[in-house]
Amino acid sequence: MTAQLAVVTVTYSSGEYLTTFLRSLEKATSSAIPPVIIADNGSTDGAPEAAEQENDNVTLVRTGGNIGYGGGVNRAVAEVDPDVEFVVIANPDVEWGPGSLDELVAAAQRWPRAGSLGPLIHEPDGSIYPSARRVPDLVSGAGHALFGTVWKSNPWTAAYRADSAAPSERAVGWLSGSCLLVRRAAFDSVDGFDSRYFMYMEDVDLGDRLGRAGWLNVYVPSAEIVHTKGHAAGRNPEKMLPAHHRSAYRFQADRNPGVLRAPIRLALRIGLAVRSKVAVVAARRRENKVESGDQ
Repeated sequence: MTAQLAVVTVTYSSGEYLTTFLRSLEKATSSAIPPVIIADNGSTDGAPEAAEQENDNVTLVRTGGNIGYGGGVNRAVAEVDPDVEFVVIANPDVEWGPGSLDELVAAAQRWPRAGSLGPLIHEPDGSIYPSARRVPDLVSGAGHALFGTVWKSNPWTAAYRADSAAPSERAVGWLSGSCLLVRRAAFDSVDGFDSRYFMYMEDVDLGDRLGRAGWLNVYVPSAEIVHTKGHAAGRNPEKMLPAHHRSAYRFQADRNPGVLRAPIRLALRIGLAVRSKVAVVAARRRENKVESGDQ
């Protein structure tokens, strides 16, 4: 009988994070440990190879280069038997909470129109990351992008992050791609992630497209994980921060097509390009302070 569940992850020199990911997976379900497909985007640390060698349930797939997160996920999902009903997509720096996969599967059975379901995500310090959000429209998306880092309490960011909503099982606009259970039929119906997004916003885009296709994105706070987010991005802000801003532009540009909206797209492109440069400079300054010990 084909397994009901498979897990996929994308690695890029994830090191010990991947070890924790696989070790904690054992306590995430009372059923047999699910098969894990690792799509490796060019690791040089040997961690994916070691994981495959040391774990009978792990299969390593090399993508041939750094094709981005969404592209890597799509490559891994393609290796999963089509008869597997649910696929869990997760970053390799996730630590699974006890019974977290069982909770997600149970919720999927309660919500037959759920195309994706996401857990409550803890930061390493124990705080809750706002992983269940509204789909940003042009105004809220631009407001959050421009002011999110310099004016934390601005109304656009608050609305986008849905900060006022208490954790409860409910349908939302989109869920963090750091950990998602997707119904294979739903994922295939929208052709998976849009691989044009190298990194960032691919989860927003997926949630929006699932919603437009008639599926639900369901937040399941009874399932809990810890996510050490940004370990790859933090190593190279000069590449990752511009990638984030390019993705933000792509998302809004795709939803504002046509000649009449060309001025809107131009304004977005210019505004986000300027913000990207400012963000890179700020990241460099923070790094220099840390290296000099001036914190």
